[in-house]
Amino acid sequence: MPGSALHEDTPPLATHALPVGHGHVLHVAEHGAADGLPALVLHGGPGSGGTPLLRRFFDPRRWRIVCPDQRGAGRSTPRGATDHNTMAELLDDLRRVREALGIERWLVVGGSWGATLAIAHAAAEPSAIDGLLLRATFLARREDIEAFAAAADLDLAALAHALHGTDRSAARQAARRWWRAEQQLAGTAPGEPDAAQLDALVDRYRVQSHYLRADCFLAEAPLLARCAALPQVPTLLLHGSADRICPPAGARLVAAALPHARLRWVEGAGHDPTHPAMVAAMVRALERFAADGRFDEPAA
Repeated sequence: MPGSALHEDTPPLATHALPVGHGHVLHVAEHGAADGLPALVLHGGPGSGGTPLLRRFFDPRRWRIVCPDQRGAGRSTPRGATDHNTMAELLDDLRRVREALGIERWLVVGGSWGATLAIAHAAAEPSAIDGLLLRATFLARREDIEAFAAAADLDLAALAHALHGTDRSAARQAARRWWRAEQQLAGTAPGEPDAAQLDALVDRYRVQSHYLRADCFLAEAPLLARCAALPQVPTLLLHGSADRICPPAGARLVAAALPHARLRWVEGAGHDPTHPAMVAAMVRALERFAADGRFDEPAA
């Protein structure tokens, strides 16, 4: 059925190593069509890095898909670095990416932390936004962070101490504990990471703990307050009705702050972006936007 399955992955059109200061170099990959509709894809985390899944929601024949790995994440270097790694610097990085690629406006697509960053980016640069597709929106308030830790049964302070310490074995144990808890909450099979994957998880959760300890650098200008600066562009929120990592209440608050936005519940889906219902919803939304520059999902 059209609009129900992931698109095939494609080799990158181009990859870029973009210096952004203080030793940070962003890895930016472009996929799809060089003359396609520009779309910015923001990965979750913080610290997770991009994955092929996130670009496979897009039809590569119709989109120019821009996939940056955020500071300290994925193939950006130095991986796991937390110095000069704040929300303000991530927002400045997105401006640099857009200008370096010669893009005036783009659709911004993000899930979980990626949705958080998407809202902040749209508030910072409203004239650069053609539309917003937000999956599993996370408000990143102190209460949201504490609720996540309680649901996952994680002592974030103790895990952060291990992840930022010099004992590599303790850091790996902390990363494994965090990974298993997240996978269980997301409703996915946790598996067992190999040595290389575990080292990557240490770096990922080092960055994530850095952000969570700092309330994601949003305490002084909360995400909901930033919504007032968002442009009146097509905006769709997709949220799994069974999401235990990003509670549905957060999506309701964002929808209330954005009267022009549409909120669609994806029944039966949790936080896992590979859930068939979520995949179908994402693919359909992007197909509709590519065709008409709008989303036609029913209002909640």
